[in-house]
Amino acid sequence: MKFNFASDSPLLKPSFIFGAATASFQIEGGRASRRACIWDTFCATPGAIRDGSNGDVACDHLQRWQDDVQLLAELKVDAYRLSISWPRVMLPSGELDAQGVQFYIELLDTLKARGIQTFVTLYHWDLPQWLEDQGGWVNRQTAYEFARYADLITKALGNRVDAYATFNEPFCSSYLGYEIGIHAPGKKSQAMGRQAAHHILLAHGLALPLMRANVPAAKHGIVLNFTPAYPASADAADVRAADIANNYFNLWYIEPLFNRRYPEVGDYLPADAMPVIEEGDFAIISQPIDYLGVNFYTRTVYRADPSGFAVVDQSNAPKTDIGWEIYPDAFRALLVDLHTRYPLPPIYITENGAAMADKVTLDARGQPQVADTDRVAYYQAHLDALQAAMAQGVVVHGYFAWSLMDNFEWAEGYLKRFGIVYVDYQSQQRIKKFSALAFQALQQQRRG
Repeated sequence: MKFNFASDSPLLKPSFIFGAATASFQIEGGRASRRACIWDTFCATPGAIRDGSNGDVACDHLQRWQDDVQLLAELKVDAYRLSISWPRVMLPSGELDAQGVQFYIELLDTLKARGIQTFVTLYHWDLPQWLEDQGGWVNRQTAYEFARYADLITKALGNRVDAYATFNEPFCSSYLGYEIGIHAPGKKSQAMGRQAAHHILLAHGLALPLMRANVPAAKHGIVLNFTPAYPASADAADVRAADIANNYFNLWYIEPLFNRRYPEVGDYLPADAMPVIEEGDFAIISQPIDYLGVNFYTRTVYRADPSGFAVVDQSNAPKTDIGWEIYPDAFRALLVDLHTRYPLPPIYITENGAAMADKVTLDARGQPQVADTDRVAYYQAHLDALQAAMAQGVVVHGYFAWSLMDNFEWAEGYLKRFGIVYVDYQSQQRIKKFSALAFQALQQQRRG
């Protein structure tokens, strides 16, 4: 099982980075050795997680990290994208937890020794519960608490990290967590969602100068997710509906970075739900970034509706196991659109992948295998779309598969598997899927 690219593909150039990504709460476990975060609290809420599970053990990465680094080395990745657990490395007093920081220092040093570049995200959704108790991201003070955390942890980790990202997917933290409540902390308020989004972006802008001063040799950026909005028809009302949805769900998080404003969303956001924006906030948010991380999985189709827009289910379209439509050309079109709209720095595709209904079988030698040919096809199609975008002038420097291994998939618990490596959650055995072997073969080809 392998990927197929022309010999002159930009993806085969030595300068292009291939890697795999994870997030702290999803893989680390080790609940007893850190303070509570909002996802611990959310997991304890009846009905919040589909299978009633939590992240107390997850993939037990806190104990098995050396084996996981060996796995990365075997896959011959150029880089590994991981996140720092804020409640593992910080104390409520605002000081660093030496034991928590030491875990990441040892992990990063070992990755460096194996020649693996490191892309570190400072916030991948696990807000310390003590900050949520004070209002969380709806409280403006949390932005300044994040800046303090970012300052201290980048000083501690320093040049062990090649690229820092302030946040992963502010949309998910604000909209899913504070606006519709299907993610932690489970709040349901349009005003809260928009205010949380503003404070997250403010925190990003406050932290960037500190991070850059602490580690000038590293790249510094942010990771945004995009779900392109398509109209259900060429009718003007449907086109307008898709445009409103695109502004509300996608451009809301990038417009302030480059254009110092929020996009127009018609009547979908009433005046009393607009965030409170203080003078100078947009100047802070629009700090220069060295790279933009782009996460892509699927698209959404919209039609006009009295409320502004409504989602049209693509019932006959191919979908992944989590129910997301497989539509690779939306990936190409998204990248070209962003390239056209904004004066972008280099892009890294920081997440792309698919949940599939993986099954463990035995190969001819009686060894366990996971023949995820559907996931390999998904990756091939999206890497082809990436090449097409690059041919249209989009500057992309790297690609990270989501994810390195099956893990705690947030509100889905352990029901959905995105990994290129299969995890048996009872034994914690790792099994390279066909998709992992395809990436391994690609790296061998690129280095050959």
